[in-house]
Amino acid sequence: MALKGKVALVTGSTSGIGLGIARAFAAEGADLMLNGFGDPAGIEALRAELAKTFGVRVGYSAADMSKPAEIAAMGAEIEASMGGVDILVNNAGIQHVAAIEDFPEDKWHAIIAINLSAVFFCMQAVIPGMKKKGWGRIINVASAHGLVASGRKAAYVAAKHGVLGLTKVAAIELANAGVTANAICPGWVKTPLVDRQLEARAHQEGISVEMAAQAFLAEKQPMLQFSTPEAIGGLAVFLCSDAARTITGTPVSIDGGWTAQ
Repeated sequence: MALKGKVALVTGSTSGIGLGIARAFAAEGADLMLNGFGDPAGIEALRAELAKTFGVRVGYSAADMSKPAEIAAMGAEIEASMGGVDILVNNAGIQHVAAIEDFPEDKWHAIIAINLSAVFFCMQAVIPGMKKKGWGRIINVASAHGLVASGRKAAYVAAKHGVLGLTKVAAIELANAGVTANAICPGWVKTPLVDRQLEARAHQEGISVEMAAQAFLAEKQPMLQFSTPEAIGGLAVFLCSDAARTITGTPVSIDGGWTAQ
């Protein structure tokens, strides 16, 4: 229970990578503030299940990550109800794929707002409390696309490159405040969203889902294996450990060799 007594805010944690990270923290004794969109009844069932399974406090905020005022209010709410944020994981993100000349203006603004600006505003909301406590961990979920580019993903790649820059600035500013800031850079991760993409590709190409998965991985990764939300959760727990206390300002790849090429 290495994180017992700590409070973790994980944005975009009602499914996928964010939920994997939240579960890993709860398993180490951290209290949680979940955040994300979804069916209210389903989110409440998830909140109750995590609290019961791990014996930790679990709250939920529906704050919209595209709205700085709601982010600030969420930070104040956590301060009042749970004693502030010790661990911040900026995970919320959206995607849209199109060539630059065809990229819709509203999609550009939405992706920058949620994938990049929200990272800044969440850090701004919690850093004063972390500095006051003399301890904090900021983990920004970037991407292999924070290190290298792919076509048709202009806003996402720009945002994730920006996240790495923000992470480095935070690391420098907080270097002697007991607070670290790092970025996790996943390659392909096995989530329900990716499962649906693979099923669609298999149907379109008339092949098995397993063949579609291998082709999908081979386009980017030398290692033909998906990472899992659970593995990313394990990495996040390590970055919160005492062993990682001097790791800061670092993009940590978990990408099957994608960016080694």
